[in-house]
Amino acid sequence: MPKASRAPRTIQGNFLGAGRRFAIVAGRFNEYITGHLVEGCLDTLERHGVERKRVDLVWVPGAFEIPTAARHLARRGDVEAIICLGCVIRGDTPHYDHVCRETAKGIAEVGRRTGTPTIFGVLTVESIEQYLA
Repeated sequence: MPKASRAPRTIQGNFLGAGRRFAIVAGRFNEYITGHLVEGCLDTLERHGVERKRVDLVWVPGAFEIPTAARHLARRGDVEAIICLGCVIRGDTPHYDHVCRETAKGIAEVGRRTGTPTIFGVLTVESIEQYLA
């Protein structure tokens, strides 16, 4: 006879950021786009109680360099999470595929190796038109 069904145990958090420190690592390449991502991120953190003075913003040349900066921030040990922002737009060469793959792997590796949550906010788009859509 089947056991009576019961609701699954649900685990979820509330984002209450007051008094906590965060870091944003942003790629300068395609800065028109990443600048908007950074402003949106700062606004979201602020709406959840994080004061801007408690956010470290680190600009790196491009998406490929994001994991290295994130690793340094994670090793410092004073941030709740690292938000990684960038934009890679496909070109005519396989460069796009290499940058996207290594950036994603690197960001994930930082989180796994350090225990500091690393948020992947790197857009990978086919064109500027796709980003705008």
